[in-house]
Amino acid sequence: MNTQEVQKLLVFTNGERKGLFGLFLLIILLQILYFSYHFWWTQPAPPQDAHWLSVKLEALPNGGTDFKTKVIIYPFNPNFLTDYKGYKFGMTTTEIDRLFAFRKQNKFVNSAAEFQQVTKVSDAVLNQMKPYFKFPDWVNQSTSKNYDQTKYSKNKDVNVVIKDLNGATKADLMEVYGIGDAISDRILNEKAKFGCFVSMEQLSYIWGISPEVVQKMKQQFKITTTTNAVKININMASVKELAQFPYFNYSISKDIVKYRTMNGDFKNIDDLSKINGISVDKLKIIAVYLEF
Repeated sequence: MNTQEVQKLLVFTNGERKGLFGLFLLIILLQILYFSYHFWWTQPAPPQDAHWLSVKLEALPNGGTDFKTKVIIYPFNPNFLTDYKGYKFGMTTTEIDRLFAFRKQNKFVNSAAEFQQVTKVSDAVLNQMKPYFKFPDWVNQSTSKNYDQTKYSKNKDVNVVIKDLNGATKADLMEVYGIGDAISDRILNEKAKFGCFVSMEQLSYIWGISPEVVQKMKQQFKITTTTNAVKININMASVKELAQFPYFNYSISKDIVKYRTMNGDFKNIDDLSKINGISVDKLKIIAVYLEF
């Protein structure tokens, strides 16, 4: 192909020039329409995306309040505090673990002050949490009423008859201020598990009974007979039989049998203290129910 033929290919007629110019304008117009559409007519995010965003914001520190997202906190019983809720209020892992260790002993906090005493949280953290604390009704009643003890002691010259706790009826128990229908049933059911109580301290391990109520119980009841205590042979009982004892669970029962197999029979209660999970506070009580 010579030079003249190449020049002919590069030379456009008047109609061809108009066509190329029109095509160029069309391309520019389409580009303008494309960007204008995305800028002016962007659709709102679908509902599921909005829900996903709200969940993500709630998981952020301070519940996403930095993004003007308000997280509703509902009242809760601090005895059933979760790790997540504790972290949201600013509690440390150590403080939360103190509460969990306290609860493993079947004990309950019954006031904000007692919660702070157990967990050792700062006043600042407690002040944030306290408005959301919700305790059982009987706790609120006992703390809100100004209970005048003098009406039952100084103003009335009546000798209080101390009764045997193991012989007490439901009506006897309900005479104690703070003991209602549900708690009296709970005490009687607990006594039935053991055959009888061997220590007044066992009342403090029953859910719903505050230390103040335990003290009132001690003023009106005592342990006089323990002949009905159900005994369990620690060196002969199977895992299943041991697990039926209220102060043992299945894991502790397995460890008892394992220790017995490897080290021989238990000689005394001191040997039992070597088993992980057994509360040291309960050892003296547990010993009364065991045979070695």
